[in-house]
Amino acid sequence: MTIRAYDEIYVESAQNILGHAVDFAIMSLNVNPDSFGKALAVANSSKQFSKGNPKYVAGMSGCEFSRIVLTETHTSFEENEDVMYLDRSPEYWAGWALAYYQWYSSLSFTEIFLSIKLSEIIEMYPIYHEMDISHFTNSLDKKVYTHNLYTKLKEYREINGMSQSELSRDSNVPLRQIQLFEQQQRDINKTAAITLLRLSKALNCSMEDLLDYSYAKKQTRE
Repeated sequence: MTIRAYDEIYVESAQNILGHAVDFAIMSLNVNPDSFGKALAVANSSKQFSKGNPKYVAGMSGCEFSRIVLTETHTSFEENEDVMYLDRSPEYWAGWALAYYQWYSSLSFTEIFLSIKLSEIIEMYPIYHEMDISHFTNSLDKKVYTHNLYTKLKEYREINGMSQSELSRDSNVPLRQIQLFEQQQRDINKTAAITLLRLSKALNCSMEDLLDYSYAKKQTRE
């Protein structure tokens, strides 16, 4: 059975919302594309979006979603009125295509942006915008799955800009243990709850965020 991030009935709405969100952030609020990508990677609202929470994938405009993401992540932006253009810009297409790929792959925005930047997705517009979306997903699959295999622990550590030593110091978890988790020589899913708690507090995420089920999902899709 193929795993998707959420019910297909929300996909079209999610694509439209994220398309307008990316376009609005970059074109109206003057946010750097990769700054918005980084915000999408860590915002709680993005996590809700990626799970198909109706409030985020169907219950608001792209402008609203953009502002929520930027505000949650303390990303600076220039004030401007909410506006959504009828013309579909490369920025809109990038958000539209990204929303589809996130649903299709069941990967988080965090996982996707470890392999490709938002600016790079925008640059794919001239080649892929008139093609069937499957060509885009196939291209992104190659980038994502040929990227160095990451554990969730390593993903969140790098997002927070921390070295293994710094994480060890801040979490009070032995450095060697962190190394073994990241090398997948020790199963983080079976570690003590107190270890997960310490790591999650140091990385500003939940304990569940560090559990490694991504590889199982990839194998299921294949």
